[in-house]
Amino acid sequence: MKRTILMLLMATSLIISCSKDMNDGSMSGANAIIGTWVVTELKIDNATATDDEKTGRDALNYLNAIQCYVITFKFNEDLSVVADNSVNYLEVNVNASGTGLDIPCPTQKDTDNSTYTYDGKVLSVVDAQGMTVSANVMIQGSIMTVDAVGLDIPNLNTGGQLIFKKQ
Repeated sequence: MKRTILMLLMATSLIISCSKDMNDGSMSGANAIIGTWVVTELKIDNATATDDEKTGRDALNYLNAIQCYVITFKFNEDLSVVADNSVNYLEVNVNASGTGLDIPCPTQKDTDNSTYTYDGKVLSVVDAQGMTVSANVMIQGSIMTVDAVGLDIPNLNTGGQLIFKKQ
């Protein structure tokens, strides 16, 4: 009987330790944000979205299809964040055949170094002018959803969500 109980305890501890090893290094809670994230999507409500929001969503979809990521955040363990932003360098051109638009991937970017806090729900970033911008954030595995309300992004006033993917 003692041997059976001992074997059962050993088997249980082996299963538990193996399941922890299979965690793939994912972090949870406040540490889940650590790493490099690229914006991959803008989710908006078509019924309430402005034309600018729809155009922004479509441009982002086009750029992501050619693996061009215009916004990247690298969150570090020391609570520093590096933001690369190419949005100011986007150009929209009529394609050679005149049948549509072409948006080349920008080669220039603006880089900002800031600090952040993240409590598992709210992300707050202190910008270069000392202003704090906060947003509700949800991280599920390698997908981060940022509530765009309150980010003070021009032409994104009715809301929406920015979707980031961890690299």
